[in-house]
Amino acid sequence: MKFTLSWLKDHLETQASLDEIVETLTMIGLEVESLDDKAALKPFVIAKVLTASRHPDADKLQVLTVDTGDGKPLQVVCGAPNARAGLIGAFAAPGAYVPGIDITLSVGKIRGVESHGMMCSERELEMSDEHNGIIDLPADAPVGTSFAAYAGLDDPVIEINLTPNRPDCTSVYGIARDLAAAGLGTLKTPAIEPVKGTGAPQVEVALDLKGEDYLCPGFAWRTVKGVKNGTSPKWLQQRLIAIGLRPINALVDITNYVTFDRGRPLHVFDADKVKGQLTVRRARDGETILGLNGKDYTLSPENVVIADDNGVESIAGVMGGEHSGCDENTVNVVIESALWDAMNVARTGRTLGIITDARYRFERGVDPEQMIPGVELAAQLVLEFCGGTPSETKVVGYKGHTPKMVKFPASEVKRLTGIDVPAKTSLDILSRLGFVPQGTGEFVDIVVPSWRPDVDGKADLVEEVMRIHGITLIEPQPLVSHAAVNGKILTTLQIRTRNAKRALASRGMMEAVTWSFISESAAKAFGGGKPELKLSNPIAADMSDMRPSLLPGLLAAAQRNADRGFNDLALFEVSGTYEGNAPEDQRRVAAGVRRGTARFEGTGRHWSGNASPVGVFDAKADAIAVLEACGAPVDKLQIEAGGPAWYHPGRSGTIKLGPKVILGTFGEFHPKTLETLDVGGNLCGFEIFIDAIPEPKQKATRTKPALNLSDLQLLRRDFAFVVDKSVEAGTIVRAALSSDKKLIVGVQVFDLFEGASLGEDKKSVAIEVAIQPQERTLNDEDLDALTKRVVESVAKQTGGVLRG
Repeated sequence: MKFTLSWLKDHLETQASLDEIVETLTMIGLEVESLDDKAALKPFVIAKVLTASRHPDADKLQVLTVDTGDGKPLQVVCGAPNARAGLIGAFAAPGAYVPGIDITLSVGKIRGVESHGMMCSERELEMSDEHNGIIDLPADAPVGTSFAAYAGLDDPVIEINLTPNRPDCTSVYGIARDLAAAGLGTLKTPAIEPVKGTGAPQVEVALDLKGEDYLCPGFAWRTVKGVKNGTSPKWLQQRLIAIGLRPINALVDITNYVTFDRGRPLHVFDADKVKGQLTVRRARDGETILGLNGKDYTLSPENVVIADDNGVESIAGVMGGEHSGCDENTVNVVIESALWDAMNVARTGRTLGIITDARYRFERGVDPEQMIPGVELAAQLVLEFCGGTPSETKVVGYKGHTPKMVKFPASEVKRLTGIDVPAKTSLDILSRLGFVPQGTGEFVDIVVPSWRPDVDGKADLVEEVMRIHGITLIEPQPLVSHAAVNGKILTTLQIRTRNAKRALASRGMMEAVTWSFISESAAKAFGGGKPELKLSNPIAADMSDMRPSLLPGLLAAAQRNADRGFNDLALFEVSGTYEGNAPEDQRRVAAGVRRGTARFEGTGRHWSGNASPVGVFDAKADAIAVLEACGAPVDKLQIEAGGPAWYHPGRSGTIKLGPKVILGTFGEFHPKTLETLDVGGNLCGFEIFIDAIPEPKQKATRTKPALNLSDLQLLRRDFAFVVDKSVEAGTIVRAALSSDKKLIVGVQVFDLFEGASLGEDKKSVAIEVAIQPQERTLNDEDLDALTKRVVESVAKQTGGVLRG
């Protein structure tokens, strides 16, 4: 929101300096984003042309002698057709920056003649688009003085960064009202007096919203006949240029001025171009309009429009149409001031890609009580600048504004801010801001003004009191500690997330952050693609579904790296996946992929031996490492062959804890899955469901248990069992471990053999059993008894026999 200092003082009687105004604006929540004090225009002075003679080598150039007021005439080469002796204009000396042509002047030669500066046109000083000649000032213009001060161009421009909840300050009048409430002056703008009109408007208006009256809560209009549309006054043009708007003609400039001055967007139709009555309705599918910006827009029933018998003439609250726009031939006009639904305006502007000052205000909420005064103010300005005969003002649909009432306890200021503001002071501040206190006592009813749709509760009123009273008075206070120094801060899930990341990073994997959205084909390939997980407004065609797994994103990332020459890499991610659209359907998952030769032991080629491609057991080791880091009971895990359909059926596994709890899956990827994702290479991966790991039964402690080491020698014994091919090696390991939990401290598979000598569908699995004596050295009888228990336990649980 931009405005000039003189514009602000139209509404605010103040003696405050520019610095005080800027500082106060920021302190009351209207943060000043930029300040242009017009220092760049200080080098330009009023100068008089003493002589003008033709350039010796150019017919269209003249050599001028210019008096800048210091008694030392300067030679200037000028190509302006109106340059002549006696002309008084604006002069820029060498070293001055000319904004209209983006050039810093220096002494130079033009066709062999030295030029010490230039005489400027209006466009070169960004006063207008006029560039047919240099500025021609009256004969009494004071030579040698500042041109910016003489022309009123030294008016500082302030730009504030408005938050979306402050629609009341999208106008200069609203900003002045806040500054007056802050004690920086007195609000001096009188109420807008109605303009007396004659007869009914030339054009009728009807609301055809079929019960959806909220789309247009009110429509006010009047016509003015016999206007003469020319250029607007110089002061108005200068204000519009200062805030970045281009003056067009008086009628259009009036609507822009009222939009910024009072926060009341308006539109002016050429009444002679309107066929029949104006009708407010929803657009018909496929209707088009040529906007005032020269672009064509195709509309839908989601858009509200103002139409006549010719079709759509305006997009409600967003932009008018070119067909009924006002130009120099306009004689009769319709001044429109309406109320539009904020959500519909925002949705229409976003869908059509239109950003206008009207949309900016309507989607934040305009003051409904300014609808009729807005028409009156515009009519006053039209009559002043363009003449004409006004009709009466007519209103349809408006039922009046019902103010909100908020019960305000004055003690709430102390509770929420820590500052004891007297109740009388609080109510006085609210009154200065336009709120109306009713009653006395501990709880006071506050009537919220029509221009503050953002105030809904008592906390909002406290905010209003504090921003005017002074937020700098709030002293910083240390947070009170409510827990022991060593108390647990993070949740179990947060701790496990961090531990999983550390574990995978320590295994040589790099963390990746992938999109939560994937393509429909990728989602279906990994068990997703549910209708409730489709995005209604995807940012890209290949990001249409919420991901059911982290693996598609990691596989795509691995392929992008491979396409750029990084073939061997390992990536992981710990994030959320989605099984449904309910909160409980979001899972916390740790996943990773390895590609090429990116194994834990090493990567790539080496003279002593190349690394082998990654496989299922690399993914299994990563998965077990995550579970161990997260505190899962690794010694009780069950690993079943096979996994989800996106893994290779013979090279994948499922990790369980008991028959029902699935903790994760791992394996090499199915070729069809890789083909669906357009991914190639040796790839394996895993997923661990961190939120499925059961909570520890005992509270975490920083105290480590006592380290009990035996001083007796560790023994190792090898066993080879012949079992059916369907028997898993893990079952044999668990059977051996359970045969004697006190002495046997570890079991490891070290050999696998299959052959005709063992029989059909048989295999030999060799295990190494680690035996740790605790109390005494074991003798032969002890070892024989332990061996017998191991063999019996394996035979009972797997049906295996010792290999002969």
